[in-house]
Amino acid sequence: MRLDDIDPSGDIQDQGAGGGGFSMGGGGGLGSLLIGILPLLLGRKMGCGTIAILAIAAFFIFGGGMSFLTSPASAPSEQTQGSETGVKCDTEAELYACRVFTSSESTWTQMFANAGQRYQPAKLRFYQGGGQSGCGQAQSAMGPFYCPADQGIYLDTSFFNQLKQMSGGGDFAYAYVIAHEMGHHIQNLTGVADKVRAAQSRTSQAEGNGLQVRMELQADCYAGVWAAKNAARMEAGDIEEGMRAANAIGDDTLMQQSGQRAVESMFTHGTSQQRMAALQQGLKTGDPNSCNFFKGIF
Repeated sequence: MRLDDIDPSGDIQDQGAGGGGFSMGGGGGLGSLLIGILPLLLGRKMGCGTIAILAIAAFFIFGGGMSFLTSPASAPSEQTQGSETGVKCDTEAELYACRVFTSSESTWTQMFANAGQRYQPAKLRFYQGGGQSGCGQAQSAMGPFYCPADQGIYLDTSFFNQLKQMSGGGDFAYAYVIAHEMGHHIQNLTGVADKVRAAQSRTSQAEGNGLQVRMELQADCYAGVWAAKNAARMEAGDIEEGMRAANAIGDDTLMQQSGQRAVESMFTHGTSQQRMAALQQGLKTGDPNSCNFFKGIF
């Protein structure tokens, strides 16, 4: 996806390197297993209103249990080593994320204006290893996440390397994940997130997980809408990169890769097929109204 001409702007900060994160060394130990499985077990109980779509990936990446695809040479690479601590957008990976964020902000601002509404900007916060968010401590093992308390998207760009191992990577795969987190911001602004949390407080864990799945699929769809609105920037292979990424992070795929039976009541983000279909829905329509996964609920 061609974003080189975009000058990063907006509320972007780099917290630099933080302490207190989980150790990600070694391979497939108890710590990485817990990091991988807890999101599926706890889902909406994680405390930030939404969990990172790549949180479960930690176990598979460091446990060596996946067959990895080849990464396109054009994908932005992570260059944390040698970057200036606390300087935003100063690595290739951060710069690409900044451009995706800026493009998303511009696109959603225009869509809100077209609907006669005022868009409230999000924030982008980089960190390395560990950091702080309005929802508590940020840790690399959580993957990218959105915090509704401070309307911030939190990102350790080392996740690019993780996604590359899981799905083959590619610049649009990375853009999709960032745009997904922006989708959670849209849910926060439109009140969908509050409605889901209120409904979850009155339901069983399994029913609450089902609502969380709808949240995540809607965010996937919103990511597709953003891409559709910027179709002129799309390149050959971009959609395939996005589909591979969505497939790789489906709940059923992740659970099966861990050697567990895929149990629908434990899903919090949707199956691989559901995630690909939701992203494709947004890409095909370019209409956020087509992303209503809560019909008949509220």
